[in-house]
Amino acid sequence: MDVTTSLLESIPNGTHVEASPGQKRVLLLKPRGFCAGVVRAIDIVKIALETFGAPIYVRREIVHNRYVVNELAEKGAIFVHEIDDVPDGQRVIYSAHGVSPAVRERSKGRGLRVIDATCPLVTKVHIEAVKFAKQGYSLVLIGHRDHDEIEGTLGEAPDVTQVVSNVAELKVPDPNRVAYLTQTTLSLDEARDIIHALKEKFPNIAGPHSQDICYATENRQVAVRNVAHNAGLVLVVGSTNSSNSNRLVEVSRNLGTVGYLIDNSQAIDPKWLAGINTVAVTAGASAPEVLVEDVVNYLQLNGFDSVEEVEVMPENVRFGLPPEIVQAIGSAGGAESLPVK
Repeated sequence: MDVTTSLLESIPNGTHVEASPGQKRVLLLKPRGFCAGVVRAIDIVKIALETFGAPIYVRREIVHNRYVVNELAEKGAIFVHEIDDVPDGQRVIYSAHGVSPAVRERSKGRGLRVIDATCPLVTKVHIEAVKFAKQGYSLVLIGHRDHDEIEGTLGEAPDVTQVVSNVAELKVPDPNRVAYLTQTTLSLDEARDIIHALKEKFPNIAGPHSQDICYATENRQVAVRNVAHNAGLVLVVGSTNSSNSNRLVEVSRNLGTVGYLIDNSQAIDPKWLAGINTVAVTAGASAPEVLVEDVVNYLQLNGFDSVEEVEVMPENVRFGLPPEIVQAIGSAGGAESLPVK
């Protein structure tokens, strides 16, 4: 079921409504859920399956959400951990998190037919890494070392790049030739603090012309920051390996409001709702709206009768499809992008 055409049509939007004494309510944050890069990546897999037929191999999870991955696997996508797991000559899709040049070379050497679903905002960071490295900078990459995105970005200039964990212990050949980049899904507060520490240590440090943290990560964090104080509990729909979803929980907790990351309504502990009159619900950028609807329905069945959508800012970003898919669509007679639910 598509929440946007059922549940949400009857939800007040925009104007804050004060709850009557004792009334239990849900504040449904907007923007939430799928970002443009995630919609694009999922569309790429669906279109590839429709155009070329199964199997279609995908390196790593196309986006970090188990529900989405399972749904695509049922349609014929085969998810593998490494390129070497793809049979020679087969078609493979790179995930939205990007890959290193070494992965691209390995794919080329094995004759794989590549479709690149890397988010354009991740590609931006890769381009910046290459630029700074060619200009002779030591690169400081702010992010989580074990994340797929960091692995790909680090691979652009591994000999001159350090993933930062402790700014105080950071050493570089020339303190006047240092540049920083960030993972796109970081906490705004965490990134700000680390960048401040870097500027204290390296006054001449260079950085990207515009911040690397993506618009969707920022918007969802701002929405939580604006609404958390009105709620006794914040529920974030998303998978445990979703960086941006985890950051939303951190934002809530840092503001003093209890927050939990949940895959779906089955993960909700009824004890969390005891004594709570207002629950704020949001979703990470890789979580589908059907799971949000599932959570809201659960809350309504448990006494939270009032549901109010709170739009903190509009969000109307879309990304085009990669040339490999556009060409395939043209050859196949003009198939169009499938709606993502």
